[in-house]
Amino acid sequence: MKKTAVVAASVMVASLLLAGCGASPNARTANEDSTSDAPSELVFAVVPTDDSEELENSFLPVVAAIEETTGIPTRIEAVSSNAGVIEAQVAERVDIAAYGAFSYYLASDVADVAPVAKDQRTPEPGSGAVNSLGVVVPGSDIASIEDVAGKNVCFTDPASTTGYLTAAAAMTEAGINPETDISPLFVGSHDVAVTQMLAGDCDIAFVAETFVTTILPERGIITEGDTETIWTSDPIPGTPIVVGNWLDDELRDQIVQAVTDYNAVSAFEADLCAEQNREAPAEWGEEYAGATACKWGGTGAFAFEPATASDYDVINAICQTLETDVCRGEE
Repeated sequence: MKKTAVVAASVMVASLLLAGCGASPNARTANEDSTSDAPSELVFAVVPTDDSEELENSFLPVVAAIEETTGIPTRIEAVSSNAGVIEAQVAERVDIAAYGAFSYYLASDVADVAPVAKDQRTPEPGSGAVNSLGVVVPGSDIASIEDVAGKNVCFTDPASTTGYLTAAAAMTEAGINPETDISPLFVGSHDVAVTQMLAGDCDIAFVAETFVTTILPERGIITEGDTETIWTSDPIPGTPIVVGNWLDDELRDQIVQAVTDYNAVSAFEADLCAEQNREAPAEWGEEYAGATACKWGGTGAFAFEPATASDYDVINAICQTLETDVCRGEE
């Protein structure tokens, strides 16, 4: 069972990161009778990266599938932080969201939401599980997690599983207090964490593995040999797609159908992506060699497979290890 501290943490994170923000991230008018009337619009929230346009474009085919299946216009809303999405879900202004596993863990204690799918990177079920990496420049004097003490450290977001929490737990297990024994720098996204580390703004960056192995190399931002990995986490559940329980059961079922019935190749064959497509990568195997695929979500997933809340129980173990504000809910 999740602890009351985690509930407080999510509210604390949202208030800290959203203070001074402007208008609501969702302009949809609340439906007074949601059990009988479908909303006039669905809002799908994503947390922007350094290239927000590319991220939003990668979800356009997913949104097209949702619109086709539900018959309801659906728009993508880029929200400034994981906590911003959580706050919007508390207010029932974001119906569907894609964010990290820890963000779901926080949201589940303060917002009426549930995961319905998680990304599947290849045709192999479970392939959406990700690792957090600690990356440095070649020749760094940091060779292990124990060497991080006293260093300037780039993280992404206090509510990011791969960009903060798993690394913070590993530091704690190594006898390093992630609040007082390092100089943390929260930069907002994985790509920025890597580029700021390379620019010398920090000594090490903790980010999702896919940014180092796939996303940033494909963008031409880094090449082989630019970074060196000194630490790798245990696997973390894939990125969830989370849906608000305030939507009626039939509509929720339609959303689940929309995101799980297609894979990236069948979505292209169904004309769900006019421009947001690419050649199927080699890791998808011979069956899909030479096929054209939609860009299917921010991680370039092959598909989304069904998910349940229990898939993310692993996050509780991280919070049991950590003594950090985001898990214990203290200012």
